[in-house]
Amino acid sequence: MLRVDDLHVTVAGKLEAVRQVSFTVGPGEALGLVGESGSGKTLTCRAVLGVLPPGVTVSRGRIALGDTELSTLDRKGWDRVRGSRIGAVFQDPASYLNPSLTVGRQLAEQLRLKRGLPRGATRAAAVELLEAMGIRRAPAVFDQYPHELSGGMLQRALIAIAVAGEPELLVADEATTALDPAVQAEVLDLLRQLREQRGLSLLLVSHDLAVVAEVCDRVAVFYAGEVVEQGPTAEVIANPRHPYTEALLRVASLGDWRRRDLEVIPGRPPELGAYATGCRFADRCAHVTDGCRAPVPLSTVDDRAVRCHRAAELALVGA
Repeated sequence: MLRVDDLHVTVAGKLEAVRQVSFTVGPGEALGLVGESGSGKTLTCRAVLGVLPPGVTVSRGRIALGDTELSTLDRKGWDRVRGSRIGAVFQDPASYLNPSLTVGRQLAEQLRLKRGLPRGATRAAAVELLEAMGIRRAPAVFDQYPHELSGGMLQRALIAIAVAGEPELLVADEATTALDPAVQAEVLDLLRQLREQRGLSLLLVSHDLAVVAEVCDRVAVFYAGEVVEQGPTAEVIANPRHPYTEALLRVASLGDWRRRDLEVIPGRPPELGAYATGCRFADRCAHVTDGCRAPVPLSTVDDRAVRCHRAAELALVGA
């Protein structure tokens, strides 16, 4: 469905914010991208969507959706892909909806443009889609403005707009971050239903391993612009092979809701462009040796990949 090969994203023509990133998302599969803020997750997703900020470019690599090369699309090409083959949902849905138009009008416009529905048929189709997203009183919500809806309802409405064109792939970038836990659980359940009912593939970005564990089949762990570990979610959580993954699991404390002591990963990620020659996590790693200062490739064994010189000898225990 989606293939990203050796992606490099450069800022201001010289600073590599994303380096050597490769992954695939199969039909109906969910892949989670997880890591601290600034690790390159969102830039990778924006490269997939073709919406990188000014001054940020794909300097190397290939992105393909099925047999369509996204890396070489012009604006008209992207207009045919976005909304029809790729949908997107972001954090803070209110900032992605027009405050001067009702939710229903914005959804109806998507149905006309991407599915070719006649104007007279869009209201009924939009109300049906809002109901499918779990929105109660959908006919009334159709006529409401964004500021009249709660955060959870806004996110459901934005998901409705994202899937209105019946895309093959949905990109969800921190889509549940600003929601309270109960609403977050409802939105995650909705994403699961969309995969099951529509065969939708999902690329989910989160800093929260608990969210990824709940939804995703596979996970790619980002650190300082690189993928440091990738594999089936259950295996990565049960048996992390990179010290950064192990640290993320330790501070997340999956399943241990009674714990009250707040743990943190010592130190901070390197600044953009200030990356070390060897392992970028070395300055924060409890297992670092002199050998970690040498360049480290991403090694693949079976369905697991890890970027660590000592991965084979370390016995890391997941949360």
